[in-house]
Amino acid sequence: MPSSPPTRAGTADEPSTGAPGAAPRDPSGDRRTGGAGHADASTRRLPVRTVLLGALGSLLLLAGSFGGAGVLVHDPVLSSGPLSAMRYGHGRDMALAVLYSGFGVLVWAWVRLGRGVLAGLVGSRGVLLATAAWIAPMLIAPPLFTRDVYSYLGQGLLALHGMDPYGVGPSALIGPIPDNVHPTWQTTPAPYGPLFMGIAKGVILLAGEGMISSVIVMRLVLLCGLAMLIFALPGLVAELGGRLPVALWLVAASPMTVVHLVGGPHNDMLMIGLLALGVLLALRGRHAAGVALLTLAMSIKATAGVALPFLVWIWAARLPGNRRQRLVRAGAASVAVFVPVFAATMALAKVGFGWLPALSAPGMIVNYLSAPTGLGQAVHGVVAMFAEVDRGPFVETGRTLGSLVLAALLARLWWRARDGGTNAVRCAALALLAAAALSPVVLPWYLTWGLALGCALPWSPRALSYVVGTSVALVLAYYPDGEQAMYNGPFVAVSIAAALLAAGSLLKHDPLGARSALQSLASKR
Repeated sequence: MPSSPPTRAGTADEPSTGAPGAAPRDPSGDRRTGGAGHADASTRRLPVRTVLLGALGSLLLLAGSFGGAGVLVHDPVLSSGPLSAMRYGHGRDMALAVLYSGFGVLVWAWVRLGRGVLAGLVGSRGVLLATAAWIAPMLIAPPLFTRDVYSYLGQGLLALHGMDPYGVGPSALIGPIPDNVHPTWQTTPAPYGPLFMGIAKGVILLAGEGMISSVIVMRLVLLCGLAMLIFALPGLVAELGGRLPVALWLVAASPMTVVHLVGGPHNDMLMIGLLALGVLLALRGRHAAGVALLTLAMSIKATAGVALPFLVWIWAARLPGNRRQRLVRAGAASVAVFVPVFAATMALAKVGFGWLPALSAPGMIVNYLSAPTGLGQAVHGVVAMFAEVDRGPFVETGRTLGSLVLAALLARLWWRARDGGTNAVRCAALALLAAAALSPVVLPWYLTWGLALGCALPWSPRALSYVVGTSVALVLAYYPDGEQAMYNGPFVAVSIAAALLAAGSLLKHDPLGARSALQSLASKR
């Protein structure tokens, strides 16, 4: 990892001054050896104040979520009594204010934790403690910044009733679960793989049709993905040359994980856990097991299939013969693992191949987070100034061009990975990032696909600051109730300012110069 500007060490909660990243000083003032992030273990303390600060942010998120998040249409807790005021009028405004304040405090704590990690003052234990403390309140919160979990439950209920979730939407049923599904997805077939359909069915069997219990059980099941990711990271970091505290800070303690993957919750969390563990097994020579786990990840969400061809190169690199022979043998072996594993998930879930055409279902979402879709919208905006034209053809053209660019980029990355090993994993991480950015539809939590592998690579502080800013901006791209916020100009401006402030704060403790201004004012008095 590139070295950073010098800094003086403060506490594990907050280095005292300067940019993070350099080795701390001992009490005598001499700089320790080893460079950035290699402080002696005895200098690393649990960042208690930062952990408590983030926990406060999560508790505020929890409190505000009961009025401002994806609350139930008929809430058995808040439908009557004094607390019902949180869902309407000024009460809801107050709930939203508390919720956004909590998010701001959580980001503040995350940035403080990142400074300690980069300065070598906070180790993996401290990051894991923060992750557990910040996630815990989210386990009982209403869905945050999304309503997708209600769609998951609706699709599981369809499967439980013997209906094809790839043929009909939740509106085919009646009851509290379909009533809470977002209107966009009421008549939409499930775009998820067969394993996830089986999981959703199992959640309904376990929790019943009670909305609160079903959401909590779904969260706990999906949280297994985060556990797998955390379990795989030490091995991935050892293989890819990164730092474990940085990797954990990026993907476990991140607001993207706390708010979206857990607070949402989203099945991407389970997908990336299987993905990371499968890649680690492949790097360690257990190729069939690695392909099997990636197949399971793909049977949660098809995106994981982007990484499968890269595992073929890792396998091929360990076989005898020329490149072509090795590729054919590894490819055939991978297919021999993939087919029965995927067939087993389909058989156990009792679904067919309907998930393939259903993959296009999210395409009805149109927003500029997708570069190709945004390009089509921008061109339409220019043309619309001179003629009245429909937006659809422009968006579809942009998406078609984006798909062609993505296909070419994926092919290029796959060929660059032909020597296998860790380079193939780097290329796979870039491929997942490209798939997220250039897909016809991009949703904020898609950033976690590439980070699940990329977090184990070496990172410079500057690059990490970009991730911080992007993460904050993406979370704020949606309102807490799951509706788009991207076309509210003033709100977007505030969100971008907050993202830039968070990014700058990782590198500089006082990016706005407020402390210096206050000190100067105090000295004049």
